[in-house]
Amino acid sequence: RSGKSRRAVELARAWGDSMVFVATYRTTTDDAEMIARVARHRAERPAWRTLEAPADVGAALAALRPPPSGIVLDCLTLWLGDRFDTGDDAILSAWSDLLAQLRATSWPTVIVGNEIGWSPVPEAPALRRFRDLAGTLAQMAAIAADEAWLLVAGCPVRLK
Repeated sequence: RSGKSRRAVELARAWGDSMVFVATYRTTTDDAEMIARVARHRAERPAWRTLEAPADVGAALAALRPPPSGIVLDCLTLWLGDRFDTGDDAILSAWSDLLAQLRATSWPTVIVGNEIGWSPVPEAPALRRFRDLAGTLAQMAAIAADEAWLLVAGCPVRLK
């Protein structure tokens, strides 16, 4: 609730009327709170085209006609969670491929992610793996990005 998604949408509004919102969470849960959270996010989104959790984000974006004027991908950690049952090398490779595809496009992109590395080191091995992978993916995104921002209590802090 730091304002990441809201800030991403604010930035992207300037990119034209053919924006695309890529939602990365698959609503395959009985968790009532998550279902309500997804519904709230959908209601708060602008009336842009939306891709709901495509398995291959790059291919889904490449198939769009007309091409987007820009995209918001929300979010990196949910993208990771959807692939967490695969091996680390496959995850890192898929993210690297997606970043390369996004860099090769003619439209601007905002990738939303969560900074989870500031919390204590989790006891559970799976949670440590998730935290470490999320940090690595975020570093890869920041390296590929022209700009990187951190949102703290709704306040944007430019990192790059």
